[in-house]
Amino acid sequence: MSSPITLKAKSPIQEAIHNLSEDAGALYAPAVLEELRSMRSKDPAAFARLRIQVKETKMLSMAEFDRLTVSAESEAGAAAGQSIFADVEPWSKPVDGAELLDDVTHALARHVIAEKETLRAAALWATFTWLVDVVQIAPIANITAPEKRCGKSVLLTALGKLVNRPLQVSNIGPAALFRSIELWSPTLLIDEVDAFLAAHEDARGILNAGFTRDSAVVIRCVGDDHIPTPFNVWGAKALCGIGRIADTLADRSVPLRLRRRTPGESVENLRHSDPALWEQLRSRLARFAQDNSEAIGKARPKPIEGLNDRANDSWEPLLAIADQVGAHWPKSARTAAIALHGLEGDAPSVGVELLADVKAAFESRNASKMFSADLLEQLVADDEAPWATWNRGKAMSARQLSARLADFGIKSKDIRLGSINKKGYDKSDFRDAFDRYLSADTPSQSATTRHAYSHKASSDFPSATEGVVVTDEKPLQPSNHAGCHVVTDKTPPARKGAGKAKATSHDETDREEF
Repeated sequence: MSSPITLKAKSPIQEAIHNLSEDAGALYAPAVLEELRSMRSKDPAAFARLRIQVKETKMLSMAEFDRLTVSAESEAGAAAGQSIFADVEPWSKPVDGAELLDDVTHALARHVIAEKETLRAAALWATFTWLVDVVQIAPIANITAPEKRCGKSVLLTALGKLVNRPLQVSNIGPAALFRSIELWSPTLLIDEVDAFLAAHEDARGILNAGFTRDSAVVIRCVGDDHIPTPFNVWGAKALCGIGRIADTLADRSVPLRLRRRTPGESVENLRHSDPALWEQLRSRLARFAQDNSEAIGKARPKPIEGLNDRANDSWEPLLAIADQVGAHWPKSARTAAIALHGLEGDAPSVGVELLADVKAAFESRNASKMFSADLLEQLVADDEAPWATWNRGKAMSARQLSARLADFGIKSKDIRLGSINKKGYDKSDFRDAFDRYLSADTPSQSATTRHAYSHKASSDFPSATEGVVVTDEKPLQPSNHAGCHVVTDKTPPARKGAGKAKATSHDETDREEF
């Protein structure tokens, strides 16, 4: 180890080091800090030796010491790194918020195929990124589609042209992720999120933590001495991937569902779009946020009846924006929320699905008690249920069943049927869980919510290539004979306990032109 630097006996730095045992802030007195910063800037070798001396005292966090001794020149250099974000000049005059949102929606509709609810939700979310400093909830934009080539990456790129401080981070580790959020407060745009989270499972906790402002902090050990250090992870995030994301992320998201283009549908190439269009929209968004941030920050929209608490939380800032701009947007935003989250709500969690199948098993045998083996036999007999292949292609085990049911406070016990006494379950022990999680309006996984849309271009947006506004003279009706494709699985009689699917409410008369 190198010898500690030798300073003059009266050196303020040496005196401060000597006093650390009695005064932990001695080295951070203004005059001492100034001398440390000067040494670090002009004589890095001397500073390195001094740093060893400070570390050996074991009185300070070296991460904090390193941060506070950065010179003004170094700080300026770090600030210059923020130039990765293009400067946006706010529009020279106040903007009409409803007209702005219509224009953003129309710009997105020119490049992706989606229902108007998805496009309007995307426009509201893009606007929210300019107001992230005044709202209390930061919903994730979850861009999803059932298959490849549905335009997910195109929508993510288009949002990148609209949002405040966009940062594409598809290939980034968790450590760089939370440091980037704290340093730059960007709007994160993460493509192929399924592969990203598979490689970086720790990143999911970082993304989850940024949902509410008061909980947007993660603690990580940093520095040579591994001092636990808080990092702020508050900010806007957009995720793009195929299929469902983790429930914890989906719960904090606004789902933006896309579909594959058919031969009768056309879109413009985003790479060939006019940069001036996106620049103008960003400028207008910046001005809108500047003029309306105070009102939107104070807004407390009334929750939407029928949505769960987390979905209402996600829509709070979007509804605040919609209510502020007025015109058709308050109604359109709520219609979009019901349509998008109504669809998402049709798939119960694995736990609720298991409860439904357990209830069906008891009912099919008209039993009040069942041995564990008999209950498992009944569960795995259903080819459409996941239990037959639950254990890496093999049937669910008794231990796995017990662990899942324990989440609901249900445990196996010794039961007697006839002359046989074995481990099993009493139906009465499930009564509370059935009442709480399998109510009459619990969605069934065996039916797909009806849509009032065909697979053709039924949106009220103009064709991207023809340049003609197409309005609906006769709004579509949710009829089985007019563009409404109802997909219903044939549900075995034993699975009636899952409840009935709730129909999604759509506003069939709200058909604005853009």
